Amino acid sequence: MSQTIAVFGAGPGLGQAVARRYGQAGYEVVLVARRPAPLERFAEELAADGITAHVVTGDLSDSDAVPALADRIRAKTGPLNAFYYGPAPADPGFVPAATLRPEQVRELMPKTLYTLLALVREFLPAMLDQGGGAILSAQGAAALRGLPRMSGWPPALAAQRNYLQSVAEEVAGKGVYVGMLFVGTLIVGSAAAEHRVVDAAGVPAAERPSADPADLAELLWSMHQTGKPRETLVPEGFFDGL
Repeated sequence: MSQTIAVFGAGPGLGQAVARRYGQAGYEVVLVARRPAPLERFAEELAADGITAHVVTGDLSDSDAVPALADRIRAKTGPLNAFYYGPAPADPGFVPAATLRPEQVRELMPKTLYTLLALVREFLPAMLDQGGGAILSAQGAAALRGLPRMSGWPPALAAQRNYLQSVAEEVAGKGVYVGMLFVGTLIVGSAAAEHRVVDAAGVPAAERPSADPADLAELLWSMHQTGKPRETLVPEGFFDGL
């Protein structure tokens, strides 16, 4: 029986690169995002490369819908061996912390944390029962450290990181790997790359070096296969000089 991975946030950029990398390794892939047409097109691309891909549409900002979404995924593949969680706003809307409004963070929490939490509750028990699995994520580097003029989404990301760190500690030694990738640069082909984002140093992110999503997907794959480290920052020296 083939191994299976669900990619939550299978949009252009890293989500699709992760799906392709795992598919090349023989995994059956479930593509999850809100709009069906792009998913169908990408599934056809994967099929042309001999990769089995299923399309399951879902709004990842609706955490209440996760049980039904999980049932639709299991109906196609059975229990998952791994899942990747990487949805992100096209424009993170960075603002100074002193001007951040509670409702701004409240709007970001379902997609950033609540849905992930619900997915772990759905899929982790089977991974523990089968003695193996992986929960993978990739998000912005600002989750690691508070920076000037970069509040808004990062506080929600920090909550996500804290939650996954706790999950990692609880499953340590039980065969399930929890791996987190934090990216401090634009990802080629991603929706965010289409927006002019200014980083903490006041420099347009478009002027920073960009990361190849295939390289990031390979890094996540390597982390999964070796089981270490739990967290990786790309680029390594992102915070130097900030």
